[in-house]
Amino acid sequence: MPTETRHLTVRIDRRAEDVYEYAANPANIPTWAPGLGTSIERVGDEWYVGIGDGRVKVAFAAPNPFGVLDHEVTLPTGEVVSIPMRVIADGGACEVVFTLRRQPDMSSADFERDAGLVQADLDRLKRILEAAH
Repeated sequence: MPTETRHLTVRIDRRAEDVYEYAANPANIPTWAPGLGTSIERVGDEWYVGIGDGRVKVAFAAPNPFGVLDHEVTLPTGEVVSIPMRVIADGGACEVVFTLRRQPDMSSADFERDAGLVQADLDRLKRILEAAH
């Protein structure tokens, strides 16, 4: 059965390299992506994001010159959710594209709620990076 997918985007008036550098740093997650989690902890080479009364592990793709910010979120159940994300250059600005996939057994209302949280996070990323410029 095909998975429902939604591409959420934001245009940021900053160089793609600057946006990539900021967003690829897990330490910045609570600042721009509180929809994922509100605290961050590094344990060895792994990063954990605080969610409610628990935490999830977040692992980004290796640093690369292509703007690939794909990451995996390991839930407390052990389930791994793969999230494609890109920073795409457009002259002196860029577009950030986040691919949201509806998870099995996720209601339409939950999918819409997640889409709203992700878009709010992308909009926050835009505000932070444009204000710092």
